[in-house]
Amino acid sequence: MTYVLDAPPVYSLAVAGSTARFPVNRIFCVGRNYAAHAREMGMDERDPPFFFMKPASAAADASVGDASIPYPPMTANFHHEIELVVAIGSGGAAVAECDAESLIYGYAAGLDMTRRDLQLAARDQGRPWEFGKSFTHSAPIGAIHPAASLGHPKSAAIWLDVNGARKQSSDIAQMIWSVPECIAFLSRHEALQPGDLIMTGTPEGVGPVVAGDRMHGGIEGLSDIRLRVR
Repeated sequence: MTYVLDAPPVYSLAVAGSTARFPVNRIFCVGRNYAAHAREMGMDERDPPFFFMKPASAAADASVGDASIPYPPMTANFHHEIELVVAIGSGGAAVAECDAESLIYGYAAGLDMTRRDLQLAARDQGRPWEFGKSFTHSAPIGAIHPAASLGHPKSAAIWLDVNGARKQSSDIAQMIWSVPECIAFLSRHEALQPGDLIMTGTPEGVGPVVAGDRMHGGIEGLSDIRLRVR
């Protein structure tokens, strides 16, 4: 195959216990999937979550101890959001909730980094969120742990520290929509494909970081994320 331009790179993430890597296809993100976070954003937690997307270039490998991301341009309010990330290993459309876990390759801890000022301005004007959510390096993700060895966690502590101070602390059991429910819902709208990621929403406590800040977060049973904002 000959292309008129160089083909874009394949973005990939580390896999715990393996030198092989997980290639990233698409990144789906669940909005407002923890009731307390919905309330802190001024929304009604009784509303069902919705979904938005990030490009594959948003994925940043945060599996190494010296990982960093740049402070992005055009924002003065850059926020952290710690999340459980689901890595899809086999595709499917209109998947039943009871079969959803069969699509999962593994799980990781990740961050949905957000230019909050741009997101809120777009929301208030009824415009898309892309500039606030869907930019390069906006999804730092730790090593993926295969479900074959980990299983499918239903309850696990989720937390994030900024410069050593605890900012977010909850449990993935507090998600409004479970992982199988998210997969079943998404697969009715769009056939899921191997390499897709689903970021399952963040608990309360989101807040800003600035250049020089260090974030340390994790989910019980998964590899931690240690990340510097440069």
